[in-house]
Amino acid sequence: MSESMKSIKEKLALAQSVEELLAFRTQFETDDRKSVQAIVLSADKKRKALEAELARINEMKKYEREYAAFGAICGIDEVGRGPLAGPVVAAAVILPKDCNILYLNDSKKLTEKKREELYDIILRECIAYGIGMRDAARIDEINILQATYEAMRDAVAALDVLPDVLLNDAVTIPGLSMKQVPIVKGDAKSISIAAASIVAKVTRDRMMVLYEEEFPGYGFASNKGYGSAAHIQALKELGPTILHRRSFIGNFIEI
Repeated sequence: MSESMKSIKEKLALAQSVEELLAFRTQFETDDRKSVQAIVLSADKKRKALEAELARINEMKKYEREYAAFGAICGIDEVGRGPLAGPVVAAAVILPKDCNILYLNDSKKLTEKKREELYDIILRECIAYGIGMRDAARIDEINILQATYEAMRDAVAALDVLPDVLLNDAVTIPGLSMKQVPIVKGDAKSISIAAASIVAKVTRDRMMVLYEEEFPGYGFASNKGYGSAAHIQALKELGPTILHRRSFIGNFIEI
């Protein structure tokens, strides 16, 4: 007796690995019902997409493989260097050597929903993570680059495990003794940096949503402190908050 369409669809939904999807095809490829063959085609598309993602993630492990002999590898990234308001936030993440988290990427290339999903997975599966940040006042005092370096050093210091190698998104962080590997566009080339990018982004975005409640009118929940037209107009009408970087907003209002 042929399986019901509902049962077949449920089996496809449960098939999450390449092996399971191949087994699904083997089981149903001889079923001559057109509706079943359409599901088999869907399974093939799902498998090919998964194979492509596995290949992409494997390529993103290039630096992790290259420096594995040095010991614990930590990815570093920051978010919030460009906004008019809010802190700059850095994250440091040490992933396990056998890490197979799919869809890791530069946080800017991911939807908010996917970032939130991956954030939970990263924190659950990582060996250690640390967060560092600097507020607007400190950014104004020492400039955004130096404030970013301070946040990055704090993120490393917050780790429960001391890393042997830092994979950084394009920078070399002063004041750290361990080996550093700066990688241009590293958040799209290294799973460790991508993971740090996502953790930093979600951490900062959640903060800006809360700041919207404390400082209404600027649209922080949506613009995250960046210079949208509505944010700039609110800045002109309401004036700056303690979250605003005086060194950044002089082009829009008198300081």
